[in-house]
Amino acid sequence: MPRTVIRNAHTIVAYDAARGGHAYMYDADVVFDANGFVQVGGHYDGPFEREISGRDRMVLPGFVNVHCHSGEEPISKSLFEDAGTAALWGQAMYEYSTLIEIGDDAVQAALTVMLGDLLRSGVTTFVDIAGTHECWLPTLAQSGARAYVAPGFREAAWHVEDSHRLDFRWNEARGREAFARALETVDAAEAHPSGRLGGVIAPAQVETCSPELLQEAAEAARSRGVPITIHAAQTMAEHEELLRRHGLTAVHYLEKLGILGPDLILGHCIFIDSHSWTRQRTALDLERLAKSGTTVAHCPVTFSRSGMVLQSLGRYRTNGVNVALGTDSYPFNMLEEMRMAMICARIAGGSVFDVSTADVFEAATLTGAKALGRSDIGRIAPGAKADFSLIDLKHPGMQPVYDPLRNLLHCAAERAVAAVYVDGTCVMENDRPTLVDYDGALQELQAVQDFAVRRLPANDPRGRPASELAPLSLPVLPHP
Repeated sequence: MPRTVIRNAHTIVAYDAARGGHAYMYDADVVFDANGFVQVGGHYDGPFEREISGRDRMVLPGFVNVHCHSGEEPISKSLFEDAGTAALWGQAMYEYSTLIEIGDDAVQAALTVMLGDLLRSGVTTFVDIAGTHECWLPTLAQSGARAYVAPGFREAAWHVEDSHRLDFRWNEARGREAFARALETVDAAEAHPSGRLGGVIAPAQVETCSPELLQEAAEAARSRGVPITIHAAQTMAEHEELLRRHGLTAVHYLEKLGILGPDLILGHCIFIDSHSWTRQRTALDLERLAKSGTTVAHCPVTFSRSGMVLQSLGRYRTNGVNVALGTDSYPFNMLEEMRMAMICARIAGGSVFDVSTADVFEAATLTGAKALGRSDIGRIAPGAKADFSLIDLKHPGMQPVYDPLRNLLHCAAERAVAAVYVDGTCVMENDRPTLVDYDGALQELQAVQDFAVRRLPANDPRGRPASELAPLSLPVLPHP
């Protein structure tokens, strides 16, 4: 790849090694090639093959999304946002997420749409927790993104009995087979010739895997030197189930199993011992998380839809917990996720001072990189990977400009993202990915969702139609 210079960038969000964080830099050059950033700041007088005008542009480090799901998630949009199971604290996941059916031929379209949405919001690195499928690695590689595959596996499936009780249907053999396939997929990703793919060992949920499987998964991850991720403390139903089985919170249980550690990413980790909804009146889980170096993947949009919030992002950070951000499911918009993280934190913490814009920006960059054991992403610095976004400071949502990060997170969001680069290659420009057929995939999704809606009664234990499971927001009037 030729050496490229971004000339006279209006603003650069550069990494300041002296303070270990981001800082603004104005009216300076950024130079990069396929190996990474060559120069950040000052005026570049060396050789180059390509020049990009930095006028009215902010150069922003690529976001690191540590928790998202492709699979059927992109076609779940607009179905169950108003649904929930009252007996399970209003959480819709157990009863409704299992109803969505997606065929193998539609998986690539769904994945492509997720990829496009992530890139459009400035994500350059992400962890995709999904089922294994043939098109997974090829599509990720084609997109140009930096991606970690996290093939999920579990021994127990959820079953909600008559909308009032969560049961677990165990099949150890099936779980072990999925574990073996997951290891093969992770190894293939780690060895992929693109150099942009990696793997994460992903026991699906703490309550759907036996203690033995959780420990074997952690051992497999640590022997390979790859991260491990587990959904844990994500719902009150799970919290109560672990208390019933073991008398422990999810965090305490994983500590007892020897699984907590700096290579572990816990999905959501909302319902810890000090959360106001739980029965415990202790505050030990935050100390366990901080002491072990475990990362929490905070995904506020999905859970706030069900009336659930982390208590609070600022409190976790103040207690020394490494909290990174993820988008979980749709809308796969990292900038909207960051905005919601600020709003939820300030409400849950009862103060505008719970977290700042800079805190949330750090969670979407540096702490996400730390969760993946990397110091070469999530920052703009010489030697780091050339993963970044160009933000249009002339976009109406960015005007007038005093503090551009506040404008981006509080106002403009993805609408001001002009281009995204990974390894110095432009992977998104003019609101569309450059290397995958995003628009074609969008067209496919409508037919895929129509099929899934028709299949809802067959997948629902009670045989309810879509009109009952997912009633429209408004009534439909007959033609006059």
